[in-house]
Amino acid sequence: MKIFVTGAHGFIGSAVAAELARNGHQVTGLAHTDAAAQKLAAAGHGVHRGDVQDVASLKAGAAASDGVIHCGFIHDFARFAEVCEIDQIAIGALAEGLEGSNRPLLVSSGAALPTATGGLITEESRVQEGPHVPPRVKTELAIDAAAARGVRAGALRFPPTVHGAGDHGFIWMIGESAKQAGRSAYVGEGANRWPAAHRFDVGRMCRLAVESSFAPGARFHAVAEEGVPFRDIATAIGKRLGLPTVSLTPAQATDHFGWMTHFASADRPTSSALTRKVLAWNPVEIGLLADIDAAYFDPAVPHG
Repeated sequence: MKIFVTGAHGFIGSAVAAELARNGHQVTGLAHTDAAAQKLAAAGHGVHRGDVQDVASLKAGAAASDGVIHCGFIHDFARFAEVCEIDQIAIGALAEGLEGSNRPLLVSSGAALPTATGGLITEESRVQEGPHVPPRVKTELAIDAAAARGVRAGALRFPPTVHGAGDHGFIWMIGESAKQAGRSAYVGEGANRWPAAHRFDVGRMCRLAVESSFAPGARFHAVAEEGVPFRDIATAIGKRLGLPTVSLTPAQATDHFGWMTHFASADRPTSSALTRKVLAWNPVEIGLLADIDAAYFDPAVPHG
């Protein structure tokens, strides 16, 4: 298949693109800079110039493909609501390029989004709509809107922690906060749980999903670990950095974590049982805590 991958030069997207190429698919990546284009070309992928705000480019890239995996997202938390709206528009453009066909559109979303039922999040869980839900919910609403138009659109729900060498996401940022404060921390008892997966396992799941005959509106969970207690994550970070690990009150946590406080306090256990069954996907890579101990915060490992 000719797969158009947005974000193919990024941390998760590059693992997805490499997995697709290893299994005989032709990958074309979206490139918004010369550096991104060079990275894609060096990996043996095709290059499609444009970015996630270029509606015409997205539509053209999708139209020329046999399917799309949308991993591109602007990670600017200072204007998070705005970039979520940009993502919603981008999904609509990709869907327009595929409309009238049975070609797949798989969109990266979050496994840790709040749902209407609460508790364990499964592939059958749907996001809760309303005025006080996170802006990222717009992504799933856009997926459902595309499916309602007859596009074979589905969600790839990634956990908050997709880990591995080169990660510059939450674990890395939490480690940076620990360095600045001189201590690693968790909130209260730290019993809140974070689902996690290694990026290579995520890449395999995405490849299996795009190869499958999924129905419009399907959700796939790229979750290897259902919920790692945040206290254990903080302890592993503290051990790796040689810092004490402490419990913080909610007020203290705001000073320590800043804008990440909500994420550091979130309890979002997530199952991938249905995904494993439907796709015959079995995660095989190193777990989060072992990965933190083995590779994170090592100056010899490039991050960012």
